[in-house]
Parts: sequence; structure tokens; C-alpha cells
Amino acid sequence: MNGFEKYLILINAVGFFVYAVNAWLYTHTEKRQIDAAVTVSSLLGGSAGILLCILLFDRKAEKGNMMSRVFLLCIFIIQVVIVLVMEGYVADHVTFAFWTFFADHPMLLVYFAAINLITFAAFAVDKFAAIKHRSRVRIATLLGMSFAGGSIGGLLAMYFFRHKTKKDYFTVGIPLILAMQMVVLFYWMNASWQKFG
Repeated sequence: MNGFEKYLILINAVGFFVYAVNAWLYTHTEKRQIDAAVTVSSLLGGSAGILLCILLFDRKAEKGNMMSRVFLLCIFIIQVVIVLVMEGYVADHVTFAFWTFFADHPMLLVYFAAINLITFAAFAVDKFAAIKHRSRVRIATLLGMSFAGGSIGGLLAMYFFRHKTKKDYFTVGIPLILAMQMVVLFYWMNASWQKFG
């Protein structure tokens, strides 16, 4: 086990512990949370440990914790890409030719077009339901569709319909999801898939 792998184990153990303490503080005290420590440990590489703690002890998603969930998931995926790059699972040359990549993978382009249209429509339905005081589309559904590739559709719908523009888990979360998707797409274009076999 090299030093980097030891570091990842240690920082994820720290992330797990810090999140567990923070969750306990939220339920047993007022204004004594250590959100900054959770954020720092996730940025330092402890996002997997924090997500594990959430899965084991704090699965209930609600408006109050939605932004942190979006942030953690995006940071985790970006960190997975960073680890893959550091472990050498990357091509010898780097390309930025997105058009060539999508020409080679036309079904992926069709998928992105479809999921973005569906996400845009879901935001529109939610806006209409809000105006008419009807049953709404769940926040987790809107964020989930954005996460599944519909972030551009979600972002466009937010500002086209002036909907969800005061909620940080949308105004910050969806651009963060889009940035994460760009990192994943860029890595996918430049991955050395032969090394996985």
C-alpha cells in the first residue's frame, strides 16, 4: 500500500468521524455544528467516508441537507476521476475533441438530448404546479434528473421559467452537477480503458 492509498483511507476515516459528530451535534445541540470541518474533510478527499456515514446513519434527505448531499456526491465523483488519473488510468494523449467523441458515440448524444428535454419539461411541470397550487415534482426528482445528465435542461428551465432560482441546492447545485459531468465526460474521452481489463 503506497502513501496515497494510506492517505485516502485516513482522510475517509476522518470524514466518516467528522460527519458522524456533526450529525450528532445537529440532533442534540443548537448552533454547535461543525459544517466547515465536514466541507474541508470532503474537499481533502474524505467524501467517500462521509457518504458512507450518510448511507449508514443519515439517509433521510430533506430541504435542509439537500445542498450538502449534492455537493458531496459531485465532489465524490470528481475525486474518483482524480484517483483514476493519479493511478494512471488515462490515455497517453489528451483530447478536447468533444465533437469527435459524440460522433463516435451517437447514442450518448441522443441520451443527453432526451434527458435534457425531459428535465426541462419536469421543471416546467413543477412551475405550472406551483402556480396552480397542485401536487409538485419532488426536489429529489428534479435534482436526480439533472444528475442523470439533464443539468443543462435544468439550468435552462430554472432561468427560462424563473423557477427554483432562490434555492441554493438548485442555483449552486445544478451548476456544480454540470461541472462534475464535464469532468466525467472529459475523463471518459481520455480514459485508457485497456488498463481496466
